[in-house]
Amino acid sequence: MNDSSSSRIVDDLRTWIAAAAPGARLPSTRTLVARYQAGPVTVQRALRTLLDQGLIESRPGAGTFVRAVRTARPADYGWQTAALGSPRARIPAISTALRSTPHDVIALHAGYPDRELLPERLVRAALTRAARSDAAVSRPPVAGLPELQSWFARELGAATPAGVTPPVPSDVIVLPGSQSGLSSVFRALVGPGQAVLLESPTYWGAIIAAQQAGVRVVPVPSGPAGPDPDDLARAFAETSARLFYAQPNYANPTGGQWPAALHDQVLEVVRQHRAFLVEDDWAHDLAVTGTAAPVAARDDGGHVIYLRSLTKSVSPAIRVAAVIARGPARDRILADRGAESMYVSSLLQAAALDIVTQPAWQTHLRGLRHQLGARRDLLVTAVREHVPQTDLEHVPAGGLNLWLRMPDGTDLGRLATDCAAAGLIIAPGTEWFPAEPTGPFMRLNYAGPNPAAFAEGARILGRALAGQLT
Repeated sequence: MNDSSSSRIVDDLRTWIAAAAPGARLPSTRTLVARYQAGPVTVQRALRTLLDQGLIESRPGAGTFVRAVRTARPADYGWQTAALGSPRARIPAISTALRSTPHDVIALHAGYPDRELLPERLVRAALTRAARSDAAVSRPPVAGLPELQSWFARELGAATPAGVTPPVPSDVIVLPGSQSGLSSVFRALVGPGQAVLLESPTYWGAIIAAQQAGVRVVPVPSGPAGPDPDDLARAFAETSARLFYAQPNYANPTGGQWPAALHDQVLEVVRQHRAFLVEDDWAHDLAVTGTAAPVAARDDGGHVIYLRSLTKSVSPAIRVAAVIARGPARDRILADRGAESMYVSSLLQAAALDIVTQPAWQTHLRGLRHQLGARRDLLVTAVREHVPQTDLEHVPAGGLNLWLRMPDGTDLGRLATDCAAAGLIIAPGTEWFPAEPTGPFMRLNYAGPNPAAFAEGARILGRALAGQLT
């Protein structure tokens, strides 16, 4: 009968509960059966509904009670603001390049290669062997495993021309990723408030690391062929800076590569100003055409601080890199690393060394070159066909990215939002500028997942852009 149905009991008891005090005891099941002229099963069903709604609670052996509603007190951390004071640098948001996305979107924003471009079998086998070795339970030296130091030194030494003294293993400091190395370099070699020169645009992580170190960032304009040596010399003279951060090979985000002649010109400027060049060779293994010749190979006077990362080419899980520096600069960086992290996991170091010394590593790199080239060309073709309004000034000879100049007046934030709503994730170029952007740019990663969707991604971008221009 309708009046004694479970829903009628629920409605009636909900009204009673609203007026009752928290913790009030509900009538017994026998009482409710008599009150509503309903069977015990119907009453129990009503009570279960109220229990699921969080309005009542059952206490075994005691009965059923109105749940005590506890009003959540908002946390007050205002005292921390007063205690900490103003932050030394702007607290950055997580970069678009690190954003995680669902599998059903077209992702052209990432900063890492897709899994299918990694030597997965080599990585798994190396980690298994390392886990069975002493590396799983031992502490390595602060500067790194000697065998891995030797490998990094030999690699750079192989590119060193005659007449230049190659690095030795003791010049190498193994890092838990090159990002931590950047932070150490800025802290150890530049004092708070002093100037650091950065290419503009440049790697967003270098901008953040410099800001967090408390140094003053000074942009130096740089294009597909690198910075103008005269601009660099002027910036050194005007700011008294003693450090210039740059990516001579396959720069992030532009994909630019310095011509060989510029290596010597920049080195000469740095030497004249008794300064350092921090060379970030993050994409050393990601060549498509040609090779990545390090500027550091031409220097034996301690002017070049060389960063070499394995994270992009080996695996994001193998956070192993190295900095090669000479003289007191090396000692200061090592002291900072010891204070920051003490040492890098010997397990990861042993795995990294295992991978790069396998014959299959070179085979993988040769295959990677062809895979990156095919993906790059596929995205270039898609962009030129479906987004003709943009300017792709430079097709990179390596790296992971295309750098697009959008039409003047483009609202990058709106463009990214419109694309996301249509299933495409892109990275507005704003965060790659250490100062005001010189125009509306967009960075597209051609090493991401599902290259078969590049054409559709370009169509989405083209439609979203056309919507702004009409």
